[in-house]
Amino acid sequence: MGSEETPGGYRRILLKLSGEALLGERSYGVDPAFCSFIAGQVAAAVKDGVQVGIVVGGGNIFRGLAAAARGMDRATGDYIGMLATVMNGLALQDALERVGIPTRVMTAIAMNEIAEPYIRRRAIRHLEKGRVAIFVAGTGNPYFTTDTAAALRAVEIGASVLLKATKVDGVYDADPLVHPGARRYSELTYADVLTERLKVLDATAVSLCMENDLPIIVFDLNAPDNIRRAALGEPVGTRIHGGGTA
Repeated sequence: MGSEETPGGYRRILLKLSGEALLGERSYGVDPAFCSFIAGQVAAAVKDGVQVGIVVGGGNIFRGLAAAARGMDRATGDYIGMLATVMNGLALQDALERVGIPTRVMTAIAMNEIAEPYIRRRAIRHLEKGRVAIFVAGTGNPYFTTDTAAALRAVEIGASVLLKATKVDGVYDADPLVHPGARRYSELTYADVLTERLKVLDATAVSLCMENDLPIIVFDLNAPDNIRRAALGEPVGTRIHGGGTA
């Protein structure tokens, strides 16, 4: 990978946020207070010297797959979902810049008035200059999830790790919100995730990480300081890797 894990943590990370993460206490849309909560954690990581890229989903506003299930053309639904990620990216940009972190929104679908086009070398330059790069509009193609977009961007920018923020503190053998006795894994291999069909990221994203030996850390976004702790290499959540020494 282009960035190495250092004794103090990771030099460059890709943080994957679901659109639902931005809901906060709301049932729809974006909660500015929760965006500020996320921004504070990201700012702490940046101030510790971590280069941060972010991919955000759009499920709080629109889900292409759900719309397709109700009869909408799948490609059309996915494009609408991509536009939803742009709105979320702009909300995150505002929250980050309010806490003094320079930020660039980079989009896979051209919309020059509000975001830069995604260009890999420019994205890396932003990161090197200490700016947070928020990657929106997925991969720019329908039929791919924002999980896959996150894995793709992580590999492209040479991230050391993919941080997947969730509602729970790692990967379980069953949904802990439904099954109180579910067991949490501290570590898994990519093969474990794929063969056991654990619902962490979609199979395309996991396969891409496996092919490029990119570790994944699944952790609880709601716990204060977890983004910074994960970026600094502290034991947070579940670590997914290729096996052998972690």
